[in-house]
Amino acid sequence: MSEIKQLDVSIMGREFRLACPAEEEPALLQAVQMLDEKMHEIRAGGKVVGLEKIAIMAALNIAHELLHVRVGSGDFDIGTIQRKIHSMNETIDAALQEQRALF
Repeated sequence: MSEIKQLDVSIMGREFRLACPAEEEPALLQAVQMLDEKMHEIRAGGKVVGLEKIAIMAALNIAHELLHVRVGSGDFDIGTIQRKIHSMNETIDAALQEQRALF
C-alpha cells in the first residue's frame, strides 16, 4: 500500500490541504497549477465574477479540453469522462463548502 501524503496547495490565493498517494504527488501538483492558471485566466477576462463561478468555468474549460483531446485521438470513453467530471464537481463542492463555513 502506498503512503498517503498531505499537501498544502494554493488555488486563487486560497489554501487547501489535499491527500494523495506519494507517487501521484507530481501529477496532483501539476493539476493544481493548471487549475490555478485557468482560474486566473478566467478572472483576468473580466466576464465572470465570483470564485465559485470562476471554478465552475475553469472545470468546464478543462473538461472540454480533455474531451477534445480524447475525441481527436479516437480514445473516447464518455463513461470515464462523466465519472471524472462528477469527481471534479464533488471536489469543487467540498472545497466551496469549506470556504462557506469560514464566512
